[in-house]
Amino acid sequence: MRDAVKTIGNLIEKATVSIISSVDEAGFPNTKAMLPPRKREGIRYLFFTTNTSSLRVSQYRDNPKACVYFFDKRFFRGVMLTGTMEVLQDVAAKEMIWIEGDEMYYSQGVIDPDYCVLKFTAERGRYYSHFQSENFSVEHAT
Repeated sequence: MRDAVKTIGNLIEKATVSIISSVDEAGFPNTKAMLPPRKREGIRYLFFTTNTSSLRVSQYRDNPKACVYFFDKRFFRGVMLTGTMEVLQDVAAKEMIWIEGDEMYYSQGVIDPDYCVLKFTAERGRYYSHFQSENFSVEHAT
């Protein structure tokens, strides 16, 4: 892949679904579909909104290892990013990704205790396209 940041960034931008995975207390992967990230910084940092009371938040607090997957079903390509997930509850992080309409889910607004931000930090990835897979380091993907 010539330009991982551009290629993977475009795939993330066009995705309508994010697949995120956490690790449960028995060491098994747990996967769920979520909305795309609200914000991203390149392909290294992705920010999601979720409920503080969710199972995923509990699992990330116990074990921050995480995986995020994006795919393009039209061209049958995808990328798996592995790294860590951090649970952020400070107002600055919450305000950073808050959008109009979120009050429908979080009635107290940005200060709602059941509203938090998941910050994913990618370390490496695996890209699949044209019947081939390729590993890459996110740190070196510039």
